[in-house]
Amino acid sequence: EVGEPFKEEKAVAKYLRFNCPTKSTNMMGHRVDYFIASKAVDCLLDSKWARAKKGEEALFTTRESVVDYCNRLLKKQFFHRALKVMKMKPDKDTKKEKEKGKAESGKEEEKKSKKESGKDEKTKKEKEKKKDGEKEECKKDDTPGTPKKKETKRKFKLEPHEDQVFLDGNEVYVWIYDPVHFKTFAMGLVLVIAVIAATLFPLWPAEMRVGVYYLSVGAGCFVASILLLAVARCILFLIIWLITGGRHHFWFLPNLTADVGFIDSFRPLYTHEYKGPKADLKKEEKSESKKQQKYDSEEKSDSEKKEEEDGKTEATRNSGTDGSGGERHSDTDSDRREDDRSQHSSGNGNDFEMITKEELEQQTDEGDCEEEEEEDTESGPSHGKS
Repeated sequence: EVGEPFKEEKAVAKYLRFNCPTKSTNMMGHRVDYFIASKAVDCLLDSKWARAKKGEEALFTTRESVVDYCNRLLKKQFFHRALKVMKMKPDKDTKKEKEKGKAESGKEEEKKSKKESGKDEKTKKEKEKKKDGEKEECKKDDTPGTPKKKETKRKFKLEPHEDQVFLDGNEVYVWIYDPVHFKTFAMGLVLVIAVIAATLFPLWPAEMRVGVYYLSVGAGCFVASILLLAVARCILFLIIWLITGGRHHFWFLPNLTADVGFIDSFRPLYTHEYKGPKADLKKEEKSESKKQQKYDSEEKSDSEKKEEEDGKTEATRNSGTDGSGGERHSDTDSDRREDDRSQHSSGNGNDFEMITKEELEQQTDEGDCEEEEEEDTESGPSHGKS
């Protein structure tokens, strides 16, 4: 025989009812709340009854102790065990899907036979395009801000289970115990008191009635001012839009009617946007500047490559002309000496009138020496010929 629940059992069931995660569904045409056994066990192991008090032992020490206690609650009809039954699709849908699958398979076989006859290259290109498209779709799905596809969940319904036993696992249990929460009780009590106070308004003191009157008038004026502002801002926007030919969009208190907080509805004070030809030109200029920057960067890279190639060619040329460098240096030295002599003669051309006798004798001696050297050189080869 099952007796009435004790205070402790009611307290445990109430804690489990409001703290264990529950879900709602339909069962036998009624809306019910259900929970999973493993989550209920975890919830009770984290409760105050799982901690030992002074001079007393803890009520829940292991998962088995929680399962035994939940069996007691089940027998006292706080909840009962249910069975999940998956909903099957109707036969019409299955037949249509089968027919579609057969048609698609036939089409695929025909396509394969056509592709195999001399179109291997096209198939490769199509596969590559498909792979690229799948990669792009994956990237789009991974980027933040993109809406994710909804996961298809299998629908099920609940039916009462024949074996009413509490088991630790993924078993489903439907709540029968439905106590009133303290918050709902408090809200209902406040609502009842407010209604009674409003009905007893003629019995209020005169000062309270006057105060409430002024408060109601002030609240009405505030609401009316908000409505007038909402209308006035639309009229102001329309006037500016018509005068400027749709180029200037000016909004006074743009967030006044937006779904934001009370303070945020008055911030910012105004917004202004210019949507004329200049704005379009600016956008085009920005796009052109970006393109030019890209082209400049590409040209710079090409010019750097050319400079590197020119440097390599110059290095190879310098290495090839090192052998003839000595002869060139000698030629340049002789040219420099001749230039120096010509400059010296041109600079000192007016000094021949002041030459002394000693200088003349020295020059004649040097001229004789040079003539003798020339005669020696001419006599040398003549002796060789003889």
